[in-house]
Amino acid sequence: MHVYSTGQWVLLFFFYCLCGWVWESCYVSARQRRWVNRGFLQGPLLPIYGSGAIIILFATLPVAGSLPLIWLFGMIAATALEYVVGAAMEKIFKVRYWDYSSQKFNLNGHICLTSSIAWGFFSILLVRCIHPPIGRLLADVPAWLVDPLALVLTAAFTVDVVRSVQAALDLRETLARLTEENEDLRRLAKRAEVAAAFAEDDLRRFRERTEVEKLVWQLRLEEGADQLRDAQAARKQRRLEALEDSLHRRTNAKLEVLHTISDALETCRDHLAEIPDMTAEMLEERRADLNEAIEKVREREAAVRARSAKTYQKSLRILQGNPSAMAKGFEEAMDALRKLGERK
Repeated sequence: MHVYSTGQWVLLFFFYCLCGWVWESCYVSARQRRWVNRGFLQGPLLPIYGSGAIIILFATLPVAGSLPLIWLFGMIAATALEYVVGAAMEKIFKVRYWDYSSQKFNLNGHICLTSSIAWGFFSILLVRCIHPPIGRLLADVPAWLVDPLALVLTAAFTVDVVRSVQAALDLRETLARLTEENEDLRRLAKRAEVAAAFAEDDLRRFRERTEVEKLVWQLRLEEGADQLRDAQAARKQRRLEALEDSLHRRTNAKLEVLHTISDALETCRDHLAEIPDMTAEMLEERRADLNEAIEKVREREAAVRARSAKTYQKSLRILQGNPSAMAKGFEEAMDALRKLGERK
């Protein structure tokens, strides 16, 4: 196999990134029955394929004449790359972009035996069938053009990587914020429930009005109506309007729960003096506790009101491009984001 210059290796990397993007996007789009811009980046590149092709070509250089060794070396190199990239991305972004946990003989869900075997056969296909004609085409590219072209592509790729990494970090932050928000709602509802019980309020009625799980279920029921409306949103502006409308309704539902909690806490605070056997010290302590809870509710209300559709657009693009992505510990938030951004 020909030993390439640095610029030629870079061009090969981008070529196989593009091929991987075309294959994955077409395959996933066919399965989803809608166009899916597959991958982590915004541009038409899948670095895992480019990196996989390059590392296979490097690893099999010494054994290019032996099919069994091409299979073995290519399988080991590609599997190692897949594990390292998958584990690193989950560690950094808290999202698992592919998952083999349901497959037999998997390692932490990042790699599995069937995938590794497939990498081995792909290595043979790449080294013996796909790459030779590509290598000949690359050799025809004028030497004076190789390095400048590689430099331009690398610069554009770097910009895309920076933006995509920021979007992935935003997704991580969004998932953490939504999870914290839901937990806050549950804690505040419980706190108000205890206060209501302490003040001998109508506990059953309060529970019915502040049931957070009921809110979550209500939002899920709206999915059907969202999909029917969104099926008609062919243009980008229409899709944005649909997203804003969906977010507006969910925001209002959450604000209603927060308002109910706030009302209950304020009612309890205003009637503390009427509770029998309440000393001045106890009264002051209870009032301070309720004031703290009320302030917490108001802060949460402000955060919910400040949220806009643009806050979620980049995160939704990542999830739409990675339909099988998972986030351990953020399942409820991930499900809420998927429902918010689903399109037919």
